[in-house]
Parts: sequence; structure tokens; C-alpha cells
Amino acid sequence: MRIRRRVSTCLVGAWLLGACASPASTPDCNSPASADSRGCAVSPSLTDSGPALPRWPYLQSVHQTSAIVAFRTESDCLPTVRYGEGNTLTSSVSAGLSGTHHAVTLTGLSAGHTYGYVVDACGSTTGLRSFQTATGTSSLQTHFTAMGDFGTGGAMQKKVLEVMAMPQWRSELLLTLGDNAYPSGTEAELQAHLFTPMAPLLREVPMFATPGNHEYVTAQAQPYLDNMYLPTNNPQGSERYYSFDWGPVHFLALDSNCAVGLASPDRCTLAAQKAWAEADLIASSRLWKVAFFHHPSWSSGVHGSQLTMRRQFGPLFEKYGVDLVLTGHDHDYERSKPMHGDAEASYGQRGIPYLVVGSGGATLRPFSSPQPAWTEVRDAAAYGFLDVLVDGSTLTARFITSNNTVRDTLILKKPVVAVVPGVQEAALDAGTESRPGPMDGRVAPELQGPVPPADTPESVADPEEPLPPR
Repeated sequence: MRIRRRVSTCLVGAWLLGACASPASTPDCNSPASADSRGCAVSPSLTDSGPALPRWPYLQSVHQTSAIVAFRTESDCLPTVRYGEGNTLTSSVSAGLSGTHHAVTLTGLSAGHTYGYVVDACGSTTGLRSFQTATGTSSLQTHFTAMGDFGTGGAMQKKVLEVMAMPQWRSELLLTLGDNAYPSGTEAELQAHLFTPMAPLLREVPMFATPGNHEYVTAQAQPYLDNMYLPTNNPQGSERYYSFDWGPVHFLALDSNCAVGLASPDRCTLAAQKAWAEADLIASSRLWKVAFFHHPSWSSGVHGSQLTMRRQFGPLFEKYGVDLVLTGHDHDYERSKPMHGDAEASYGQRGIPYLVVGSGGATLRPFSSPQPAWTEVRDAAAYGFLDVLVDGSTLTARFITSNNTVRDTLILKKPVVAVVPGVQEAALDAGTESRPGPMDGRVAPELQGPVPPADTPESVADPEEPLPPR
């Protein structure tokens, strides 16, 4: 049974705790403990103070006008999140419910703006961190990163994250392509292999995740779902699959585990997910469309192509203008040529490049067969992630290795279609809001003790899955 959760949205008012002598100045007056000699507060500190939180803040479901800040405390308390543009934290919101697991919604935000935030909880105050809200329809630029098969807590995951943290690769949002926590997606493994090693990144870059087959090992990915606060804009109200907009890009997140038969019908079905995906793609007018999920439609790696995903969803991608498909599962990097149906797109036919980015940290697996004709480039020796920059009519995707080199570059171009912002903008944003339920800390007990890294071939070995139809 899923732990019931509720995101807190009770606004408790502005933090105007001081006055400045000069009417021309607007100093930060948020913390009386840090007030300067004039009675006005100085900028919030970047340093965490007080007892360390067992889980540092991580950003979820960042949209144009709202964002979720999730975190954990050692004991029951009623935390507060202070936030505002830049480092002027003029608003605050209470968790609204005492507990140890918290997810606090920040409201009243503006699209494409940078906001700072600080968490005050159980005698701890986190250092100031910032994030950018989703840009609206009038924006022509988006910068995002993507990687899969990374959740090991090991050395190669760390190296990939070090490069991803470099200023030139710091993106507005991160897509994860499954296998977020090896080997079984338990509560303890999610903490040790996802939230602990990725804490610095996730405090400032929102993560939009998809489940992998390793998350499905434990209760069909229930611990994963209990730890995520993702959009729920489908009739089932599920976080297993969803969509959202960021600037000129429409993102479609699918649960390929459900599609290939790993989910029980009471949790997810291929038919319901496919029907929703078609309706979602029909409704989107964004210039670019990107789909992402775990099992690859096209792969020459150890697992090979997942034909159910290709044949059930490929026709929808082709019909409704998906431009790029990102997957994981095979522990390598591979980019196909533009594909249509079960073959390369013919001359004059619109094709879609399919990328496998299963190189985020799990032990890489060599290719066992020669490179097929439909593969543009593949690499089973380089760990890394995908960096994608959308700028108007051009999408540029680069595979960045753990040595901070560009291993592959894909450039897609299309005519720019003018998009006029309208009154539906706020409604569209609201339609992708999450509706998880509270975090009062009542989670089933976990085994105590450290969780070792999953950085050996055995620890990231895949469980058996249903064979796809031929």
C-alpha cells in the first residue's frame, strides 16, 4: 500500500522583519539573527548550520508558478521554507504538518525567474540555494541534461556528477532515464545511491525522473514513488508517467516497465498509458517534443531493442511530431540514425533519432555484436551524460564524458513557428501540478547500517523480464 502524502501549501505570509533607513535601498531583512548594525538583515548564508538533515532539500515538479522543496528531518518538527527572487527571501511557507518527511510547495512564482530558498527545520538552517522556474511559451531557449543507469553510489557516478556540476553543463532541469537506485530500488538504496551522492545537484536543479527495472524489483517501484513528487496529469493520477512543458519543449515521461508487463493491472496498464500519451501529444503545441523512458526502442547493446516500446509508441511519436527519444537500460551510449517504423527513415521521410544514455555510473557493458547500419555512433567505454540546448529552431545534444570531453554531437533543426502567449498559459502550468499526499514521516522501518555502493557488474545485473513479441 502506498504511503499517503500531501504537499503543504499553507502560506504564512511575508518575512518583513526589518526596515532600512534609506528608501532607495532594499536589503534582505529575512533573518533577525543575521541583522546588521542598521537593523536590516544581511544576505542569507550559503553555509548550512545546525544539525545536518538526514536528507538535504531536493527540488521536484518545478513549473512556471510553483515548485516543491522536499527534505527529511531526524525528528518530528514543523519546518518552514523561506524563499524569494535572488537572495531576497520575502515569502515563507510552513510544512503545515509535523513529521520527518516533508514536501513544501512554493507558490506565487514567475516563469523563467531565479529564486533562492532556505529551509528552517528542527534547529537546522540550510544554506541559501537557488533554482530557475520553468520558462513560458514566449521563451525559445531551454537547457536540460539527461542520464540513466546511474544510481550506484560508486566512483563512476561521482565522476559523472563532478562534470555535470561544472558551470558550462549546469542545466535548468535534469531528466533521469531509470535505474535511479541499484540494485533493488529500496528506501535505503534510494537514500544511499540517489539522494546522498546527488544532494548538491538536486538542491538547485529539479529532477524529473522515470523508473527503471531495478526500481521495479521492490514492490513495483513503490519506494521510488514514495520518494518522488512528480506531475500527476493523467486520468489515473499516477506519477509513473506524466508530461510537462519547459519553454519551447514538451516533455513526455513514460513508464516502460508498465508497458513491457512488469506492473500489475491495478497499478498501470499499457492501454491506459498509451491512450493518455496519444491524447497528451495531440494537445501539445510546443515547438519541440522530447520523450524519455527506460527500455530502449532501438539498441544494439546487451538487452537490444525493446520491440513493445518501439511498436506501441513509435507510431505515436511519428504521428504527433516527437523530435527526440531518450532511454537507458543498456549500459552504454548509442545514437541511432533517424528511424521510422522498424527501419531507417527513407529520403524525404521524417525520422526520429533514438538515444541510449545508460552511461551514468553503472558498470559499462561491451557490445557483443558489430555496429548495425542504423546506428550513427555508439560507445561502451565512456561514462557520461547528455547535455541538450534548445535555441529557437535548433536543438543541440552533446554526450559529455566523465573526462569532460564531447564524445558525440547531434544537431536538429526545424522552422520556427510563432507561439503567442495567451490566457491559457497559467492553466497549462496548473495542469501539470503534482498532487502527492503528506509527508508525516510514517514510513515503514528500514534495515539499519550502511548501504554499500553498487559499483560491480554483479550488483547492477538485471532481473529477468518478459520477452518482447517478435
